[in-house]
Amino acid sequence: MTTKLLICDDSNMARKQVARSLPDGWDVEISFATDGAEGIEAIKAGKGDVLLLDLNMPVMDGYQVLEAILAQDLPTLTIIISGDIQPEAHQRVTSLGALGFIQKPVNKDILTNMLSSYGVFSSKTSTSSDAEEALSSMPISLQVTPELNTVVKAQVKPIITQVNVSQVDSEPQVNKPEITLSADMRDCYQEIANVAMGRAGDLLARLLNVFVELPIPNVNFIEVSELRMALKDIENHESTSGICQGFISAGISGEALLILNDSSFKDVASLMNYQYDADMGTELEVLMDLANVLIGACLKGVSEQLDIQFSQGHPEVLGQHRKISDLIANNANKWKKTLAIEISYSIENYPIKCDLLLLFTEKSMKTLNNKLAYLID
Repeated sequence: MTTKLLICDDSNMARKQVARSLPDGWDVEISFATDGAEGIEAIKAGKGDVLLLDLNMPVMDGYQVLEAILAQDLPTLTIIISGDIQPEAHQRVTSLGALGFIQKPVNKDILTNMLSSYGVFSSKTSTSSDAEEALSSMPISLQVTPELNTVVKAQVKPIITQVNVSQVDSEPQVNKPEITLSADMRDCYQEIANVAMGRAGDLLARLLNVFVELPIPNVNFIEVSELRMALKDIENHESTSGICQGFISAGISGEALLILNDSSFKDVASLMNYQYDADMGTELEVLMDLANVLIGACLKGVSEQLDIQFSQGHPEVLGQHRKISDLIANNANKWKKTLAIEISYSIENYPIKCDLLLLFTEKSMKTLNNKLAYLID
Protein backbone atom coordinates (compact mmCIF):
# COMPACT_ATOMS: atom_id res chain seq x y z
CA MET A 1 0.00 0.00 0.00
CA THR A 2 1.38 3.39 -0.99
CA THR A 3 2.22 5.71 1.90
CA LYS A 4 1.35 9.40 1.52
CA LEU A 5 4.44 11.28 2.71
CA LEU A 6 4.61 15.03 3.33
CA ILE A 7 7.95 16.86 3.65
CA CYS A 8 7.44 20.26 5.26
CA ASP A 9 10.44 22.61 5.21
CA ASP A 10 10.90 26.17 3.98
CA SER A 11 14.21 25.30 2.29
CA ASN A 12 14.28 23.80 -1.20
CA MET A 13 17.69 22.36 -0.43
CA ALA A 14 16.44 20.70 2.76
CA ARG A 15 13.34 19.27 1.09
CA LYS A 16 15.45 17.70 -1.64
CA GLN A 17 17.96 16.41 0.86
CA VAL A 18 15.23 14.71 2.90
CA ALA A 19 13.62 13.24 -0.22
CA ARG A 20 16.93 11.75 -1.34
CA SER A 21 17.46 10.27 2.13
CA LEU A 22 14.26 8.23 2.14
CA PRO A 23 14.61 4.45 2.51
CA ASP A 24 15.30 2.47 -0.61
CA GLY A 25 12.32 0.44 -1.77
CA TRP A 26 9.66 2.48 -0.01
CA ASP A 27 6.31 2.60 -1.82
CA VAL A 28 5.66 6.27 -1.18
CA GLU A 29 3.87 9.22 -2.73
CA ILE A 30 5.67 12.44 -1.84
CA SER A 31 4.21 15.92 -1.40
CA PHE A 32 5.99 19.08 -0.29
CA ALA A 33 5.03 22.10 1.84
CA THR A 34 7.09 25.27 2.22
CA ASP A 35 5.72 26.35 5.60
CA GLY A 36 3.53 25.07 8.40
CA ALA A 37 0.29 26.53 7.06
CA GLU A 38 0.77 24.74 3.75
CA GLY A 39 1.62 21.61 5.71
CA ILE A 40 -1.63 21.66 7.66
CA GLU A 41 -3.66 22.11 4.48
CA ALA A 42 -1.81 19.23 2.84
CA ILE A 43 -2.54 16.94 5.79
CA LYS A 44 -6.20 17.86 5.64
CA ALA A 45 -6.13 17.01 1.93
CA GLY A 46 -4.92 13.50 2.75
CA LYS A 47 -1.31 13.97 1.64
CA GLY A 48 0.35 13.36 4.99
CA ASP A 49 0.03 9.84 6.40
CA VAL A 50 3.59 10.51 7.51
CA LEU A 51 4.94 14.02 8.09
CA LEU A 52 8.66 14.91 8.07
CA LEU A 53 8.62 18.34 9.69
CA ASP A 54 11.11 21.16 10.14
CA LEU A 55 10.79 23.41 13.19
CA ASN A 56 12.20 26.73 12.04
CA MET A 57 9.86 28.06 9.33
CA PRO A 58 7.99 31.27 8.45
CA VAL A 59 4.21 31.77 8.63
CA MET A 60 3.72 28.78 10.93
CA ASP A 61 6.65 27.00 12.58
CA GLY A 62 6.97 23.34 13.46
CA TYR A 63 5.80 23.77 17.04
CA GLN A 64 2.63 25.48 15.84
CA VAL A 65 2.07 22.68 13.33
CA LEU A 66 2.30 20.06 16.09
CA GLU A 67 -0.12 22.07 18.24
CA ALA A 68 -2.59 22.31 15.33
CA ILE A 69 -2.33 18.57 14.67
CA LEU A 70 -3.20 17.86 18.29
CA ALA A 71 -5.97 20.45 18.49
CA GLN A 72 -7.61 19.30 15.27
CA ASP A 73 -6.84 15.61 15.73
CA LEU A 74 -5.31 15.35 12.28
CA PRO A 75 -4.39 11.86 11.04
CA THR A 76 -0.60 11.97 10.59
CA LEU A 77 2.55 10.49 12.14
CA THR A 78 5.22 13.15 12.62
CA ILE A 79 9.00 12.96 12.72
CA ILE A 80 10.95 16.18 13.28
CA ILE A 81 14.01 16.91 11.12
CA SER A 82 15.58 20.13 12.39
CA GLY A 83 18.77 22.05 12.98
CA ASP A 84 17.46 23.10 16.40
CA ILE A 85 19.03 20.40 18.55
CA GLN A 86 18.52 21.89 22.01
CA PRO A 87 17.48 19.33 24.65
CA GLU A 88 14.39 21.44 25.35
CA ALA A 89 13.43 21.28 21.66
CA HIS A 90 13.46 17.48 21.85
CA GLN A 91 11.28 17.50 24.94
CA ARG A 92 8.79 19.99 23.51
CA VAL A 93 8.19 18.19 20.23
CA THR A 94 7.82 14.85 22.03
CA SER A 95 5.26 16.33 24.39
CA LEU A 96 3.38 17.63 21.34
CA GLY A 97 3.14 14.17 19.81
CA ALA A 98 6.17 13.85 17.54
CA LEU A 99 7.37 10.26 17.19
CA GLY A 100 11.03 11.14 16.90
CA PHE A 101 13.66 13.79 16.28
CA ILE A 102 16.49 13.75 13.70
CA GLN A 103 19.03 16.53 13.46
CA LYS A 104 20.01 18.17 10.19
CA PRO A 105 21.69 17.34 7.88
CA VAL A 106 19.51 14.24 7.81
CA ASN A 107 21.23 10.86 7.86
CA LYS A 108 19.62 8.25 5.62
CA ASP A 109 20.38 5.30 7.92
CA ILE A 110 18.99 7.10 10.97
CA LEU A 111 15.83 8.08 9.09
CA THR A 112 15.35 4.55 7.75
CA ASN A 113 15.83 2.99 11.18
CA MET A 114 13.39 5.40 12.79
CA LEU A 115 10.72 4.81 10.15
CA SER A 116 11.23 1.05 10.50
CA SER A 117 11.07 1.14 14.30
CA TYR A 118 7.62 2.74 14.18
CA GLY A 119 6.38 0.34 11.50
CA VAL A 120 6.04 3.12 8.94
CA PHE A 121 8.50 1.52 6.54
CA SER A 122 9.32 -2.13 5.84
CA SER A 123 12.11 -3.31 3.57
CA LYS A 124 9.62 -5.79 2.12
CA THR A 125 7.69 -3.00 0.42
CA SER A 126 8.10 -2.63 -3.32
CA THR A 127 10.49 -0.16 -4.90
CA SER A 128 8.88 3.11 -5.91
CA SER A 129 9.87 5.68 -8.50
CA ASP A 130 7.70 8.38 -6.94
CA ALA A 131 10.61 9.86 -4.99
CA GLU A 132 12.62 10.50 -8.14
CA GLU A 133 9.58 11.89 -9.93
CA ALA A 134 8.83 14.25 -7.05
CA LEU A 135 12.41 15.46 -6.94
CA SER A 136 12.53 16.14 -10.66
CA SER A 137 9.33 18.17 -10.47
CA MET A 138 10.48 20.46 -7.67
CA PRO A 139 10.98 24.08 -8.75
CA ILE A 140 14.73 24.16 -8.25
CA SER A 141 17.55 23.21 -10.56
CA LEU A 142 19.93 22.12 -7.83
CA GLN A 143 20.31 18.45 -6.96
CA VAL A 144 21.40 17.34 -3.50
CA THR A 145 23.36 14.12 -3.22
CA PRO A 146 23.59 11.93 -0.13
CA GLU A 147 27.16 13.18 0.32
CA LEU A 148 25.71 16.15 2.17
CA ASN A 149 24.37 13.74 4.79
CA THR A 150 27.89 12.91 5.98
CA VAL A 151 29.60 15.67 7.90
CA VAL A 152 33.32 15.79 8.51
CA LYS A 153 34.16 15.97 12.21
CA ALA A 154 36.85 18.61 11.86
CA GLN A 155 37.91 20.52 14.96
CA VAL A 156 38.44 24.20 14.27
CA LYS A 157 41.41 25.53 16.22
CA PRO A 158 42.33 29.20 16.57
CA ILE A 159 45.65 30.40 15.18
CA ILE A 160 48.08 32.40 17.29
CA THR A 161 48.52 35.35 14.98
CA GLN A 162 45.74 37.78 14.15
CA VAL A 163 43.98 37.17 10.85
CA ASN A 164 44.30 40.20 8.59
CA VAL A 165 41.36 39.90 6.22
CA SER A 166 42.32 43.04 4.32
CA GLN A 167 45.68 41.47 3.35
CA VAL A 168 44.09 38.20 2.33
CA ASP A 169 41.67 40.04 0.07
CA SER A 170 44.01 42.72 -1.25
CA GLU A 171 45.21 41.02 -4.46
CA PRO A 172 44.34 43.05 -7.57
CA GLN A 173 41.46 41.73 -9.62
CA VAL A 174 41.65 41.97 -13.41
CA ASN A 175 38.46 41.63 -15.44
CA LYS A 176 36.73 40.02 -12.48
CA PRO A 177 33.28 38.76 -13.47
CA GLU A 178 30.41 40.13 -11.44
CA ILE A 179 29.33 37.85 -8.61
CA THR A 180 25.63 37.54 -7.89
CA LEU A 181 23.52 35.56 -5.46
CA SER A 182 20.62 33.72 -7.07
CA ALA A 183 17.49 32.79 -5.15
CA ASP A 184 18.45 29.11 -5.31
CA MET A 185 21.95 29.76 -3.99
CA ARG A 186 20.62 32.06 -1.26
CA ASP A 187 18.35 29.22 -0.15
CA CYS A 188 21.39 26.92 0.09
CA TYR A 189 23.39 29.44 2.14
CA GLN A 190 20.39 29.96 4.39
CA GLU A 191 20.07 26.22 5.05
CA ILE A 192 23.80 25.90 5.78
CA ALA A 193 23.48 28.83 8.19
CA ASN A 194 20.36 27.32 9.74
CA VAL A 195 22.18 24.11 10.67
CA ALA A 196 25.23 26.00 11.96
CA MET A 197 22.96 28.34 13.95
CA GLY A 198 21.35 25.35 15.62
CA ARG A 199 24.71 23.98 16.73
CA ALA A 200 25.63 27.29 18.32
CA GLY A 201 22.16 27.72 19.84
CA ASP A 202 22.43 24.30 21.46
CA LEU A 203 25.71 25.21 23.17
CA LEU A 204 24.27 28.53 24.34
CA ALA A 205 21.18 26.79 25.71
CA ARG A 206 23.32 24.34 27.65
CA LEU A 207 25.63 27.08 28.94
CA LEU A 208 22.80 29.28 30.22
CA ASN A 209 20.31 26.48 30.99
CA VAL A 210 17.64 28.24 28.94
CA PHE A 211 15.64 27.78 25.75
CA VAL A 212 17.13 29.74 22.86
CA GLU A 213 14.65 31.07 20.32
CA LEU A 214 16.17 30.59 16.88
CA PRO A 215 15.30 32.84 13.94
CA ILE A 216 15.39 32.19 10.22
CA PRO A 217 18.88 33.35 9.19
CA ASN A 218 18.97 36.43 7.00
CA VAL A 219 21.30 35.98 4.01
CA ASN A 220 22.20 38.76 1.58
CA PHE A 221 25.00 39.67 -0.81
CA ILE A 222 25.09 43.42 -0.46
CA GLU A 223 27.18 46.55 -0.41
CA VAL A 224 28.73 47.10 3.00
CA SER A 225 27.11 50.54 3.10
CA GLU A 226 23.73 48.81 2.71
CA LEU A 227 24.54 46.55 5.65
CA ARG A 228 25.36 49.53 7.84
CA MET A 229 22.12 51.23 6.87
CA ALA A 230 20.11 48.07 7.57
CA LEU A 231 21.63 47.71 11.00
CA LYS A 232 21.07 51.39 11.70
CA ASP A 233 17.37 50.95 10.92
CA ILE A 234 16.93 48.04 13.36
CA GLU A 235 19.07 49.15 16.28
CA ASN A 236 16.22 51.13 17.90
CA HIS A 237 18.62 53.62 19.44
CA GLU A 238 19.86 51.09 21.97
CA SER A 239 23.58 50.97 22.69
CA THR A 240 25.49 47.77 22.05
CA SER A 241 28.87 46.13 22.60
CA GLY A 242 30.66 43.93 20.12
CA ILE A 243 33.43 41.46 19.44
CA CYS A 244 35.04 40.81 16.05
CA GLN A 245 36.97 37.68 15.06
CA GLY A 246 38.60 37.11 11.69
CA PHE A 247 38.67 33.71 10.03
CA ILE A 248 40.28 32.23 6.92
CA SER A 249 40.32 29.02 4.94
CA ALA A 250 41.57 28.11 1.48
CA GLY A 251 40.07 30.77 -0.77
CA ILE A 252 37.73 32.03 1.95
CA SER A 253 38.11 34.93 4.37
CA GLY A 254 35.78 36.92 6.53
CA GLU A 255 34.93 38.22 9.93
CA ALA A 256 32.44 37.18 12.57
CA LEU A 257 30.82 39.89 14.65
CA LEU A 258 29.01 39.24 17.91
CA ILE A 259 26.86 42.15 19.05
CA LEU A 260 25.06 42.20 22.40
CA ASN A 261 22.56 44.83 23.49
CA ASP A 262 23.89 46.53 26.61
CA SER A 263 20.58 45.98 28.42
CA SER A 264 21.26 42.22 28.20
CA PHE A 265 24.48 42.15 30.22
CA LYS A 266 23.00 41.79 33.69
CA ASP A 267 20.68 38.94 32.71
CA VAL A 268 23.41 37.07 30.83
CA ALA A 269 25.85 37.52 33.72
CA SER A 270 23.22 36.18 36.13
CA LEU A 271 22.56 33.13 33.93
CA MET A 272 26.31 32.50 33.79
CA ASN A 273 26.50 32.81 37.58
CA TYR A 274 28.83 35.79 37.36
CA GLN A 275 28.89 38.46 40.06
CA TYR A 276 27.94 41.47 37.95
CA ASP A 277 30.13 44.54 38.34
CA ALA A 278 30.48 46.80 35.33
CA ASP A 279 33.52 48.51 36.83
CA MET A 280 35.35 45.21 37.28
CA GLY A 281 35.13 44.12 33.66
CA THR A 282 32.23 41.69 33.98
CA GLU A 283 30.66 42.93 30.75
CA LEU A 284 33.80 42.29 28.72
CA GLU A 285 34.15 38.82 30.24
CA VAL A 286 30.53 38.01 29.35
CA LEU A 287 31.04 39.32 25.83
CA MET A 288 34.18 37.23 25.29
CA ASP A 289 32.53 34.08 26.63
CA LEU A 290 29.52 34.50 24.35
CA ALA A 291 31.80 35.11 21.39
CA ASN A 292 33.80 31.96 22.09
CA VAL A 293 30.62 29.88 22.22
CA LEU A 294 28.61 31.33 19.35
CA ILE A 295 31.30 32.24 16.84
CA GLY A 296 33.29 29.05 17.34
CA ALA A 297 30.26 26.73 17.15
CA CYS A 298 28.71 28.51 14.18
CA LEU A 299 31.91 28.48 12.13
CA LYS A 300 32.42 24.83 12.99
CA GLY A 301 28.87 24.10 11.84
CA VAL A 302 29.59 25.76 8.49
CA SER A 303 32.95 24.02 8.12
CA GLU A 304 31.49 20.57 8.78
CA GLN A 305 28.84 20.96 6.09
CA LEU A 306 31.21 22.37 3.46
CA ASP A 307 34.16 20.09 4.31
CA ILE A 308 36.53 22.95 5.05
CA GLN A 309 38.47 24.09 8.09
CA PHE A 310 38.62 27.63 9.37
CA SER A 311 41.52 29.17 11.22
CA GLN A 312 40.35 31.85 13.60
CA GLY A 313 42.16 34.97 14.71
CA HIS A 314 42.17 36.47 18.17
CA PRO A 315 38.87 38.14 19.10
CA GLU A 316 38.98 41.93 19.19
CA VAL A 317 36.67 44.30 21.00
CA LEU A 318 34.88 46.46 18.44
CA GLY A 319 33.57 48.76 21.10
CA GLN A 320 31.31 48.98 24.10
CA HIS A 321 28.11 50.95 24.61
CA ARG A 322 27.81 52.15 21.03
CA LYS A 323 25.32 51.90 18.17
CA ILE A 324 25.46 48.74 16.01
CA SER A 325 26.18 50.70 12.85
CA ASP A 326 29.07 52.47 14.58
CA LEU A 327 30.54 49.16 15.73
CA ILE A 328 30.95 47.81 12.21
CA ALA A 329 31.59 51.06 10.35
CA ASN A 330 35.38 51.15 10.65
CA ASN A 331 35.80 47.40 10.58
CA ALA A 332 33.99 46.83 7.27
CA ASN A 333 35.02 49.88 5.28
CA LYS A 334 37.81 47.93 3.56
CA TRP A 335 35.20 45.79 1.74
CA LYS A 336 32.97 46.82 -1.10
CA LYS A 337 30.48 43.94 -0.94
CA THR A 338 29.91 41.12 1.50
CA LEU A 339 27.96 37.92 1.84
CA ALA A 340 26.23 38.76 5.11
CA ILE A 341 24.59 36.09 7.26
CA GLU A 342 22.69 37.58 10.17
CA ILE A 343 21.45 35.48 13.09
CA SER A 344 19.55 37.12 15.95
CA TYR A 345 19.48 34.93 19.04
CA SER A 346 17.02 35.62 21.83
CA ILE A 347 16.34 33.85 25.11
CA GLU A 348 12.86 32.74 26.09
CA ASN A 349 11.49 34.71 29.07
CA TYR A 350 14.49 37.06 29.15
CA PRO A 351 14.94 40.47 27.43
CA ILE A 352 18.24 39.33 25.93
CA LYS A 353 19.15 40.11 22.34
CA CYS A 354 22.34 38.89 20.73
CA ASP A 355 23.22 39.25 17.04
CA LEU A 356 25.80 37.17 15.21
CA LEU A 357 27.00 38.38 11.81
CA LEU A 358 29.14 36.27 9.51
CA LEU A 359 30.62 38.52 6.83
CA PHE A 360 32.37 36.80 3.93
CA THR A 361 34.43 38.88 1.50
CA GLU A 362 33.31 39.19 -2.09
CA LYS A 363 36.36 37.24 -3.23
CA SER A 364 35.30 34.32 -1.01
CA MET A 365 32.04 33.90 -2.91
CA LYS A 366 33.68 32.04 -5.79
CA THR A 367 35.08 29.36 -3.48
CA LEU A 368 31.90 29.14 -1.42
CA ASN A 369 29.71 28.86 -4.51
CA ASN A 370 31.95 26.11 -5.88
CA LYS A 371 31.69 24.23 -2.59
CA LEU A 372 27.91 24.42 -2.65
CA ALA A 373 27.74 23.48 -6.32
CA TYR A 374 29.85 20.38 -5.65
CA LEU A 375 27.59 19.30 -2.82
CA ILE A 376 24.34 19.88 -4.67
CA ASP A 377 25.35 18.81 -8.18
